[in-house]
Amino acid sequence: MAQILRLATRESALAMWQANFVKNALESAHPGLVVDIIGMTTQGDRDKSSPLTKLGGKGVFVKELEVALLEGHADIAVHSMKDVPSVFPAGLGIAAICEREDPRDAFVSNSVGSFEELPPAARLGSSSMRRRLQLKEQRPDLEYLDVRGNVETRLKKLDSGDFDAIILAVAGLKRLGLGDRVTKAIDPLSSIPAAGQGAVGIEARLADSQTLELLAAINHIDTFDTVSCEREVSIGLGASCDLPIAAFATLDGDNIALRTYVGVEGRHIRVEGEAKRRDAISMAKKVTQQLIDQGAGELTLKG
Repeated sequence: MAQILRLATRESALAMWQANFVKNALESAHPGLVVDIIGMTTQGDRDKSSPLTKLGGKGVFVKELEVALLEGHADIAVHSMKDVPSVFPAGLGIAAICEREDPRDAFVSNSVGSFEELPPAARLGSSSMRRRLQLKEQRPDLEYLDVRGNVETRLKKLDSGDFDAIILAVAGLKRLGLGDRVTKAIDPLSSIPAAGQGAVGIEARLADSQTLELLAAINHIDTFDTVSCEREVSIGLGASCDLPIAAFATLDGDNIALRTYVGVEGRHIRVEGEAKRRDAISMAKKVTQQLIDQGAGELTLKG
């Protein structure tokens, strides 16, 4: 008799792509395993007009999935790591992270070839305060507007003329077969990505040793280590989707370099750090403390 693993996911096109990616990876790694996908609608999916800051931040995309785990209706839940809050309900945690796709932000426009080429007063749409604040430092002459909805909805708004350009994630566009819509990928030094951007994570009950063993086979250790380093900043600052915090870690051999950003309108803080992989979490804690010492706690409260 086949072993069955129940996977909870949001029902958006991108979330279903991620769920099927994890399903295929698990079934390939474990012959005889059958992964059943359970599609669910979260508060963030149901309310497509309210800003995320008004809905309660990142948790609006994962809460229902976590309830399914806690109540035993699902064995694992699949998330975009950038949507995962810094604090988990008791008994839950990220058990594995798949290999990361391109983590950069994507500039998408039908009229110009790059962010730098936008004319003054051009309308730039993004649902991310992190993106808007970083780009506004470079181009304060643009009009920065909020845009909600799934990837296809945002592209339709661009194509209908609501915006001159929008900012999305390169990874999401590629996974949906829309990589050709990326006008230009933005240098992560210009727009530091969100912690975990481009990575797919799997949440599980930490006491479910059988499921944890299955997930270990598809965990990508380089991605797990870099994303864990980034998320340490989010954890230390209590980050959620309404806080304009960015953290991006890169590997060079056995070294991890970490770049961070915290900002509000009119002020920002950037701190960098580097360490051996084994010391990455300790380094990230020190970087976070430097952010706090420079006023990041106050900035995030205002954000």
